[in-house]
Amino acid sequence: MVQPLLWVLSGVPAKLRLQGSQLPAAILKLLMDQNQLRALLEEVRAGAVDINAALDRLRHLPFEDLGFAKVDHHRALRHGIPEVIFGAGKTADQISSIAAALLAKARNVLVTRIPPEVAERLKQEHPEAEYFAASRSLRVWRDRTLHGKGKIAVVCAGTSDLPVAEEAQVTAEVMGNEVDAIHDIGVAGIHRLMHHRERLAEARVVIVCAGMEGALPSVVGGLVMAPVIAVPTSIGYGASFQGLAALLGMLNSCASNVTVVNIDNGFGAGYAASLINRL
Repeated sequence: MVQPLLWVLSGVPAKLRLQGSQLPAAILKLLMDQNQLRALLEEVRAGAVDINAALDRLRHLPFEDLGFAKVDHHRALRHGIPEVIFGAGKTADQISSIAAALLAKARNVLVTRIPPEVAERLKQEHPEAEYFAASRSLRVWRDRTLHGKGKIAVVCAGTSDLPVAEEAQVTAEVMGNEVDAIHDIGVAGIHRLMHHRERLAEARVVIVCAGMEGALPSVVGGLVMAPVIAVPTSIGYGASFQGLAALLGMLNSCASNVTVVNIDNGFGAGYAASLINRL
């Protein structure tokens, strides 16, 4: 009973499955540290741990220790989405090492908040990588399978909000969603929003990025039946307090389908929208 369970968890194709009681060492290494796995299997064989409990422990055991970072290879099993690299505060060498470790065992990788020089290095190391300068995001997008059940609309109020909207779009796309990007439809020219009402109604989730007073998510929330994820941006004049005014306005939205992420957190919005779109 244990061997088929391991095949499923490690994603071993049927043509690679072996007769007998042993899996190839390389496949075991893909799954987790061999010593941890062996100890758990011994407990299962002895009857000390049942299959369901073993599954639960498998969800939390494996990671790769790089010394400065512990790369979580099983996040896709727990969350359905692989680990993402937050680039801010990390050196180019650290980002390069983490990206290489992730790409050794995953088809897609997303790196957020990295400067152009780090992106150039990653593009040399991984020629298929794409860099999005506005949002400072980089992705390797080998597996473009759609996992979402519908479209995610990514909306921004003004051109100044585009970097945050782009981060949300890149995140949602690399996580397996069809994204409809609608830009520059803020409430100062509300007729522009109404022009896209049908596109908004087709979305299963709507991400709305806005600065200034942060009014746009409430208006969109009043037009659609889908969940609206509001993203306050740090765009505005002095009294906007680098996005705090928009954040407070969105938190006090009178539209009941609006929820809010942190200031400039396009990644968080794209991630949450991806999870909602898979339900």
